[in-house]
Order: sequence, then structure tokens, then C-alpha cells
Amino acid sequence: MLWVKAFHIIFVVAWFAGLFYLPRLFVYHAQCEDELGQKRFKVMERKLYRGIMTPSGVLAIGFGLWLVYLTPAWLTAGWIHAKFALVLVLIGYHWYCGKLLIAFRENRNRYSDIFYRWFNEFPVFILVGIVILVVVKPF
Repeated sequence: MLWVKAFHIIFVVAWFAGLFYLPRLFVYHAQCEDELGQKRFKVMERKLYRGIMTPSGVLAIGFGLWLVYLTPAWLTAGWIHAKFALVLVLIGYHWYCGKLLIAFRENRNRYSDIFYRWFNEFPVFILVGIVILVVVKPF
């Protein structure tokens, strides 16, 4: 079980790294005015989203479900249900990042760099909530 937990944590860290960095790229992309820079950001965003974030998210969720399978008693604890809810919110955030990426790719971005600066802060709150739930297990 420790190996499963270790890989779950590894992929959660990788997923969050992408969730923190992609919106930061959006900030700079929204400020970018030259075509070469626009192309460069599109490549970076696509590779991050498809090559790191999505596989890491899938593997983090997979290893997390494996942990629940190995520890079915968790299913009676309230903290795990709250964690599942936050993970669902995180999946929605990830999906929305993909929608924003498509808008940039198709030159349809409608948000300013200020929006993306605020948008970039959202996963911090989810991370704090998940860590507190898993470590403290308040209910």
C-alpha cells in the first residue's frame, strides 16, 4: 500500500504543478502581442496540458481510487467524501483549463491577464482543503 500511496502523491504533485503553471502561462499569453510569442505559448500550453497535466491527473485519480480499494474503511469516513468533492471540483477546473487552452489556440481568448492572475489562485484553495482533510481527517 505504501507504494500506491507514494505514486498517488507523486502524480498529485505533478498534476498540481501543471494546474499552477498553465494559468500562469495564460497570464503571459494574454499579454503577448507578437505572433511568434503567441505560437510559442500555444505549443507550451498544449504540451503541458496533454503531456503532463492530463496524464498526471488520470494517474493521481487512479492511484487514489486504488488506495480507497485497499482501505475500504475510508468510505465510512466523512473526510474522504469531502476529498472526493474537492477532487471533482479540481477535475472541473482542469477541464475548464482545457477549454481556455482551446480558446487561445483558436485565437478566441476573451479574458485579460488580470482574470488569469485570479484564476491561477483557485487551485491553491483546493490544495489546502485536500491536504487538511487527508492529514487532519476532521470528520
